[in-house]
Amino acid sequence: MEERLQKWIARCGISSRRAAEELLRQGRVTLNGRVAGLGESGDPERDTLLVDGRPVAAAPEPVYLMLNKPRGYVTTLSDERGRKTELVADCGRRVFPVGRLDKDSEGLLLFTNDGTLAQQLLHPRHQVDKVYQVTVSGALEGAEERLSRMRMLEGEPIQPAQVRRLSQKGETAVLEVIIHQGKNRQIRRMCRQAGLSVLRLRRVQEHTLHLGNLPSGKWRYLTDEELQDLKGSDGVE
Repeated sequence: MEERLQKWIARCGISSRRAAEELLRQGRVTLNGRVAGLGESGDPERDTLLVDGRPVAAAPEPVYLMLNKPRGYVTTLSDERGRKTELVADCGRRVFPVGRLDKDSEGLLLFTNDGTLAQQLLHPRHQVDKVYQVTVSGALEGAEERLSRMRMLEGEPIQPAQVRRLSQKGETAVLEVIIHQGKNRQIRRMCRQAGLSVLRLRRVQEHTLHLGNLPSGKWRYLTDEELQDLKGSDGVE
């Protein structure tokens, strides 16, 4: 049975579907000995699919794990600038991050080799909520109102965030910020536009997953219940 090549690649754990589309655009995928194009389909039982000259093997057993990413690491499988990237190598499988956290941010990050689930979680139509605790300084008076009413970010339209103040001590406050767009460094840019400096940015929840008390720099497998909730909520199946 034929399927789109990007779906085939993602299902076999090579990358997310979005990243597989980029591999196709770059001409790094061949189907039956010729360079394949975006939008083509193939039959896994009949055709030979290669990525960078390596055969796409049968889909591995799916793996789902949660990392508490510390500061100082980038969310990528490799980094041309030599920055630290790998924290889940000891899981014994090739997994990739679902979404990202910038180098100076920390907290919950999902890893998997299930490209289909990753694509579903990242697709804008699912509007997956991401919950952050953000420690800020600066113009604290009315900060949550300015952030929650923000509709333009550096000339680009954004969807409204949900913001509430969790605590304040002196000249710093901790805000809870909930977004589901996840534009590049969105919360940091929003805070800057609102006259705030971000001292700490930590993701504590994504969709149905909660970071809980997982130590910084450590990872664990998702429980069966967590996985069931993740796949069964809001149309993510």
